[in-house]
Amino acid sequence: MRRVRTGGRHVPRWVGTWLGLRGQGPRTDEAGHRHATWLELFLDLIFVYALAAVVARLGGDPTPSPSAVLAVIGLFVVIQWAWVGQVFYDTRFDPDDALHRLLVLFALVGAGAMTLGVDEVPESVLLPIGYLIVRGVLLLLYLRARPTSPMARIVTTIYLIGFGSGWLIWLVSLPAPTELRPTLWIIAMVIELATPWVGARWLNRWPVDNRHLPERIGQFTIIVLGSALASLLFAVPDHPGPHMILTAGLAFVIPAAVWWVYTTFVTTRLLQSRLRGGQAYSYLHIPLGGALLLLGWALGQVVRLVDHDAPRLPLELRLLLAASVIVWTVCGLALYWLWTRPSLARLVIAAYGVVSVSVITATVHEPRLMLSLLAAAIVGYAVLLSRRLARAGQASRAPEG
Repeated sequence: MRRVRTGGRHVPRWVGTWLGLRGQGPRTDEAGHRHATWLELFLDLIFVYALAAVVARLGGDPTPSPSAVLAVIGLFVVIQWAWVGQVFYDTRFDPDDALHRLLVLFALVGAGAMTLGVDEVPESVLLPIGYLIVRGVLLLLYLRARPTSPMARIVTTIYLIGFGSGWLIWLVSLPAPTELRPTLWIIAMVIELATPWVGARWLNRWPVDNRHLPERIGQFTIIVLGSALASLLFAVPDHPGPHMILTAGLAFVIPAAVWWVYTTFVTTRLLQSRLRGGQAYSYLHIPLGGALLLLGWALGQVVRLVDHDAPRLPLELRLLLAASVIVWTVCGLALYWLWTRPSLARLVIAAYGVVSVSVITATVHEPRLMLSLLAAAIVGYAVLLSRRLARAGQASRAPEG
């Protein structure tokens, strides 16, 4: 995988020297593999705060309405997509010079505006202004990279046309009536989300870095999982008693099992040679990340209800718990499918995960019992799948040995 270095000549040398950035570039290991820069990790952290703010819209009501959940899902897609755009730029271009850092730091101002604005949409224009800043910086970065090679011109043209069209619609939404803004945002997002697929024929000719992209998306997913865990921990009362400690421990087992499965999958590097343009891999992580955040919020609500001695879990909360775990399971199966057609054993494991979670959440209403059974089912799923993934990883590396 060859990346194009955009070069620092676009910023005056004295500026780079004054800022202490002249001559710096992305880190590589002894084998020459590109690793995430400190700026990329900082970007991840800011966007995770924005995603956490989106989930916080659900508040403390354990019975959220369908419209509230749909609004959270829509906002999650917007913010996750803003982050994904920067990642795909970074994976194709060596970006860590002075001008790039200044532009990305400016984009983080937009991410901060999005974080502050999610709670007031569609009335407030803070969210669209923040999005315009983030995506506007990305368009400038693609313009900067455009002259570096003939292949770069093709790739950047696709993104500039598609993302630029979406950017203009977001701009038009600023003076639009409040009730019309969500419609315009949906149209803009459809155009932007379709762009990599429409241009896949050309984008696949310049594949993404098959180590850097999974590393970046994997790091972000783990940070999102940490944010979900924080939602759970914040629900635990001060000076909890033994029963509450046990309840929180059972709830913690679920995201821990999710972490175990996901890191096992990533470290096997099953998809390393099959990423191509990376569209399917990155798109599957959008619902996966949203499911993890909603899972953390739902587990936090279960812990609060246990603390309040609630005899039953509301239907809405049980449905949200089931949906978040099932979406995570299905996304995991789809990611596996990108590597190879799943065997009967892999399909049986996925079916076990979906059916067990569905049955438990549908039939068990008592909070502690439901949490205990759910934790046991997900741990069982994690053990079965991790062993399967480990064997698949060993088999895929066997020809190299």
